[in-house]
Amino acid sequence: MATLTVPPTPVSPHDDAIRLYKAFKGFGCDAEEVISILAHRDATQRAHILHEYRRLYSDDILKRLSSELSGNLQIAVSLWMHDPATRDATILKKAMTKNYINLETVTEVICSRTSSQLQTLKQIYHSTFGTYLESDIELQATGHHEKILLACLSKPRYEGMEVDREMAAKDAKALYKAGEKKLGTDEKVFVHIFSERSRAHLVAINSFYHDMYGGSLKKAIKGETSRLFELALLTILQCAENPAKYFAKLLNKSMKGLGTADTTLIRVIVTRTEIDMQYIKAEYHKKYKTTLNDAVKSETSGNYQTFLLSLLGPNH
Repeated sequence: MATLTVPPTPVSPHDDAIRLYKAFKGFGCDAEEVISILAHRDATQRAHILHEYRRLYSDDILKRLSSELSGNLQIAVSLWMHDPATRDATILKKAMTKNYINLETVTEVICSRTSSQLQTLKQIYHSTFGTYLESDIELQATGHHEKILLACLSKPRYEGMEVDREMAAKDAKALYKAGEKKLGTDEKVFVHIFSERSRAHLVAINSFYHDMYGGSLKKAIKGETSRLFELALLTILQCAENPAKYFAKLLNKSMKGLGTADTTLIRVIVTRTEIDMQYIKAEYHKKYKTTLNDAVKSETSGNYQTFLLSLLGPNH
């Protein structure tokens, strides 16, 4: 469930575009006005504003926002303006650009998205950047990590809830034989099963694994694999079981310790607000005994804080 709150009566994108233009005019930008509009418009409404602004002022509002706003607020608002697939494509492109290489981010995006989201993302990536997502991954990733990312992108997976229990038990056995049972690890088996099975099927495998071998599949992954390949497998498994819990942990990690990993904080809040942020907030509260809003409030300030809290909705 989304946390985005939009006005009860539809607002005209024409009026929004005029209000934004006025907010940009004069000395300095009225950031509060920008936030009050954009943080309360859904993806379709934001697309209409983009179109209307260009029609009225022959100007690209994305470029305008980049020059009028600054710091983390600018990063967050600019990312928010995109539709989900273009946003993911933009995040991935930046994470695979020289000086910004961040394969953890690439892994998070590819391994946490559904199969249909990935198919759309591939098309948008190509039409936006003129290069294939797979080619960029081949340039930056290596080994079994590269193989799992490419496999997730190449094979459309079933997204329903039906599970072939006999097949799931066989898969659990195959993973045990490829990992904990043998000396060394047969990573190919892990790549094959984790990239081709549905989320519901992976949950069933996890349950069979525990019943048959007494240990958890998560523990087996940690013991048998390492670094980015391990991260990819764990992300796929956690998002099969409970995506909201996975993102709650990610958010907590971004605010833990000294300083805040703002890029992660922004990425997760902006990408999940219109999908499952309500569930993420509930998981966050359950696990960390504080609300996500309060955690964000203590780690951020100013208009940047206002924007993120507006996306998160009421504090509960």
